[in-house]
Amino acid sequence: MLLTDFDYDLPEELIAQTPAEKRDHSRLMVLKKQEQTIEHEHFYDIKKHLKAGDTLVFNNTRVIPARLIGHRDKTGGKVEVFLLRRVEGNKWEALVKPGKKARVGNIIKFGDELSCEVLDNTDFGGRIVEFSYDGIWEEILDRLGQTPLPPYIHEKLDDKERYQTVYAKENGSAAAPTAGLHFTEGLLQELKDMGVNLEFVTLHVGLGTFRPVNEDNIEDHVMHTEYFHIDEATAQRITAAKKRGGRIIAVGTTSIRTLESAGLSDGTLPAKSGETDIFIYPGYKFNIVDGIITNFHLPKSTLIMLISAFAGREFVLKAYNTAVQEKYRFFSFGDAMLILDK
Repeated sequence: MLLTDFDYDLPEELIAQTPAEKRDHSRLMVLKKQEQTIEHEHFYDIKKHLKAGDTLVFNNTRVIPARLIGHRDKTGGKVEVFLLRRVEGNKWEALVKPGKKARVGNIIKFGDELSCEVLDNTDFGGRIVEFSYDGIWEEILDRLGQTPLPPYIHEKLDDKERYQTVYAKENGSAAAPTAGLHFTEGLLQELKDMGVNLEFVTLHVGLGTFRPVNEDNIEDHVMHTEYFHIDEATAQRITAAKKRGGRIIAVGTTSIRTLESAGLSDGTLPAKSGETDIFIYPGYKFNIVDGIITNFHLPKSTLIMLISAFAGREFVLKAYNTAVQEKYRFFSFGDAMLILDK
């Protein structure tokens, strides 16, 4: 398939710069795959489309203050280090700007209490860096690091917790699993009271989710790896729900990638941890996921390819064009989509 098959025209003014005043008051487009219908709701209306026995699967990763601004030890030149994932111990994979100023052996300082040495280059143009510090890593990072908002957001975020889900728990992401930003504690409780099961897995969002596709033939694109984890009890409950005929609805593309990375063709979900480079595009057969809650994604991105694999490319592009006409808000702080297969 060609990269141009996943393009659409998006006016810049529809890219949301700030979150909705209330998380669950964003708009919700409901796609029913079998009926090929499109409905327009608000996110708090999602209860109307869910039922007892459904299982929502959330990604409970938490965004770390991954953007560090420092200076080269010898020249004093400004350097930005963007943390992608922990390799081991104090070693991290990172993007460094300007890259030509971050050669192996260079020392970058972030004040008196934190510095890093560039150890190696990566296949994707990044660096492996090793940090040295006095104190507790998490406290230092929280003090010196910045929350890394996507580059298409130009407004300052007044409350950094609005770029975290209300259930964020496991530190490690370079970006938020944004489909989950629409949920409130109250809405989650309402769903539980209805008999909807809430399950949590982890995928630390890194370069793999956002790296642009530069190949004309999308099958030539190589995904970056991201860490995921599904514990034994969660895996057993999701498998049991699937076997009972309950719908497994993934909240966000990262939850989809986690479930499908581990899921077996018979619908069984084993407990699993590790690195995934799964790339889902049309032609893929889903083993676990029966429904998706997601935001609207960038043109020609791996994320719109994933959604197209589930719902069909033509139907998804029709929905996106409808969203443009109806002036939905797009991307991380934008509106949401619920796609149901059955």
